[in-house]
This record gives sequence, C-alpha cells and structure tokens, in this order.
Amino acid sequence: MTAPKGYSARQIRLHWIVTAIIILQFLLHEPMSEAWDLVEDGQTPGFHWLVLSHVIGGVLVLIFALWRLVLRQTRGVPPPPVGEPPHLARAAHLGHLALYALMIAMPLSGMAAWFGGIEAAAEAHELMKIALLALVAVHVLAALWHQFWLRDGLLLRMKHPQD
Repeated sequence: MTAPKGYSARQIRLHWIVTAIIILQFLLHEPMSEAWDLVEDGQTPGFHWLVLSHVIGGVLVLIFALWRLVLRQTRGVPPPPVGEPPHLARAAHLGHLALYALMIAMPLSGMAAWFGGIEAAAEAHELMKIALLALVAVHVLAALWHQFWLRDGLLLRMKHPQD
C-alpha cells in the first residue's frame, strides 16, 4: 500500500473527537475520584452524572482509538515530512504507538477498576494518566515545533483532509 499524502476527513475528525474527550476526562475527573474513594472505603457511591460521563467517555476513547487503528491499517498514514531525520521519524512513530497503547489500556484499566473492583487496575490507571499527560504534552510541543520552528506544514495534515 502506498502512503497517502494526508489524513482523511474521518481520521481528522476522530483525532479531534478523541482529543476533546480526553481533555474532558481530565477536567471532569474529580467526581470519579471521589466515587472511587467511596468504593475503596467499602461504600457504594450514589449516582452522579459526571461519573457516568467519565465511564462513557472512557468507553468512547477505547472504541475510537481502535477505529483509528483500523483506519491506519487499511488507509495508511502520510509519510514523515520531507527531510526529517530518521531518528525523529522513529521517535514520532514510537510516540504515536505509545499514545494508542494508553488510549486502549487506560479505558481497560478503568473498567477493570470500576466494574471489577480491582485496586491494582485503579493504581495502573492513575500511573497511565501521568504518562498520557506527558505524551500528550510532547505530542503538542512536537506539532508546534513543526509548525512554528520547522515550518513544514505538518500541523496542517490534521486540519485539511486529503482523501
């Protein structure tokens, strides 16, 4: 399969939808943390719509991440920018793999903790949250570096579809 020149409209929409959901997961996590504290204390938390939203958000991140992986396999992704050193292209590839791994592992660990009461899964979920924040920060900084320092138009690939 030859690599496409850019991302498809579907790939771009899924990227930004997952981005928005992940941001909301971080911003609105407090009720989930409070509910989990009750579970750890042997209590049953009452219904809270933000807890339900967090659970649904996690499931959506999982579904959309898997969908994005299918699209990557079937459609492909654009090649690295022309002239990018091989070690940076490899780092970008590994960074994307790590992001996908966390977008799959975090919802699974969250479900194992919430529905299975597995404390180790909750602890892993918290550790992965830190890793995800770090990877997202590096991802954003790399995109901005490409846009404003290298001026290679890389950021535009997630803005304008090339089907």
